[in-house]
Amino acid sequence: MSDETKPTSGIARRDALKVMAAAAVVPMLPESAAAAPAPAPASREPLPLLDEPQRPVRRKGPRGTPSDPVLQVAKADWPMKLSLRELTTLSALCDMIIPADAKSPSASAVGAPGYINEWASRPGGDASLVRVRGGLAWLDRESQARFGTRFHLATNAQRTAICDDICYLPKAKPEHQFAAQFFDTIRDQTATAFYTTPQGWKDLGYIGNVAIPKFEGPSAAVRKQIGVE
Repeated sequence: MSDETKPTSGIARRDALKVMAAAAVVPMLPESAAAAPAPAPASREPLPLLDEPQRPVRRKGPRGTPSDPVLQVAKADWPMKLSLRELTTLSALCDMIIPADAKSPSASAVGAPGYINEWASRPGGDASLVRVRGGLAWLDRESQARFGTRFHLATNAQRTAICDDICYLPKAKPEHQFAAQFFDTIRDQTATAFYTTPQGWKDLGYIGNVAIPKFEGPSAAVRKQIGVE
């Protein structure tokens, strides 16, 4: 792929930092006009220096484009499509995937269901929405058939029994294949939602861009585990 056909991507300020240089074209004049006075150059604003602060470029539309999102003002500009009933079931499933413990809150407590609702409701995400809605309906039907109640009202042991049947796609029964694919999707999205929050960072032990006086390197246990000691 040539440079001319490569897709472009970047952030909004890229446009603000582009400076177009104007080349002066001097036409060849006949000798009879050589003595004629040259016209005064048109006045124009000086070009900005690259290190000068630039005004932010205002963009129209939801988030720019998929390849050039405006992350500084990222927000969902589309309607959320999951119903309250679906979100209730989804919250129970998210908390089965990442429950609360002594270190951190549950996935639903940090907004994972809302994140998944935004992701599944996005423009062009029809296939994702069908999978999420179909899986949530399956959970409630399966719970009703096994235990006589909806998934979020079942006991933790009952919900665990259902999740155990769909939590590993290669070993899922043929009749559970769709539900297992759905579970994979929700597990990935739940983890993405949770571990991009401050609570998730803390759970991982991530301290961010913080200076440390000395880097000791991996511990002996880690070096032994990866086979370098």
